[in-house]
Amino acid sequence: MQLTTYISDLLFRYECVIIPGFGAFLTRHTSAKIDDVSNTFHPPSKIVTFNRQLQANDGLFANYVASAEKCSYEVALHRIRNFTAQLLRDLNEGQTIHFKNIGEFSLNDEKSIQFKPSGQQNYNTAAFGLAPVVAPKISREVYKEEVANLEQKAPVYFTPEKRQAKPYLKYAAIAVIALSAISFTSLKVYENQVEKFNYAEREKANSLVENQIQEATFVIENPLPALSLHVSKHSGVYHIVAGAFRNEENAQKRVAQLRKKGFSPLKMKANKYGLHQVLYASFDSKLAAQKKLQEIQKTENADAWLLVQKID
Repeated sequence: MQLTTYISDLLFRYECVIIPGFGAFLTRHTSAKIDDVSNTFHPPSKIVTFNRQLQANDGLFANYVASAEKCSYEVALHRIRNFTAQLLRDLNEGQTIHFKNIGEFSLNDEKSIQFKPSGQQNYNTAAFGLAPVVAPKISREVYKEEVANLEQKAPVYFTPEKRQAKPYLKYAAIAVIALSAISFTSLKVYENQVEKFNYAEREKANSLVENQIQEATFVIENPLPALSLHVSKHSGVYHIVAGAFRNEENAQKRVAQLRKKGFSPLKMKANKYGLHQVLYASFDSKLAAQKKLQEIQKTENADAWLLVQKID
């Protein structure tokens, strides 16, 4: 089913993908972890879950299908409705529905839809190309046992004669300690002299730099004119949407990206589905909004779509 491929594509970029009339796929970021049982290192990933309650069309999936298949929004929405109707028929007949790289659906005894994620695809783009790594466990206890066995086989014995120190060795040790103390004292005196010299030279250098800074003057002959920024206010009921984000921080990042490109974006308040929508622009005229939408889809973002709604 080609539509399942589109769903997989959207899960890489969005945290919520709603299939109108069926449910929504939600993603949640997880940190890297270690499986102590299999000694496997797993990279950061996004866990995919399914929520049957979110069925209202938010336009994201339909717009993506229309863009990918070069058809109108209405035709894309019609294909999605046929797709979901077929899914529900197959489930009611007792079949298990497989979505490639996403998971599988089935009905339980209470006729409720159950979703089991596949876990084969990591939808976290920050960890792209990273695969789980298995590292064999180091058996340190085995090495300890081998050393203990060697010590039992070859014990070392010390006789009293060998433990007694020679008299001349005792005096030689005292001489070595005395020479070491004299050398250490001389070295300490030398280090103090070097430190005093370095401090004096550093003070001279700082004084010279301060004098040069005080004597320097800075003159700007051609100052730049003052820059006035005019931010357009979003008004009207026709809005071009750049994206919808469940995480408000991601929405703010999208706003910053659009400002760098010369747009005057607006982040709307979270809707009833908990999504923060970022707008390119707003229009009072539907014709003007559709014209601008086509321009943005061709040059900036093929996934941009039109929202009809009053905003405060």
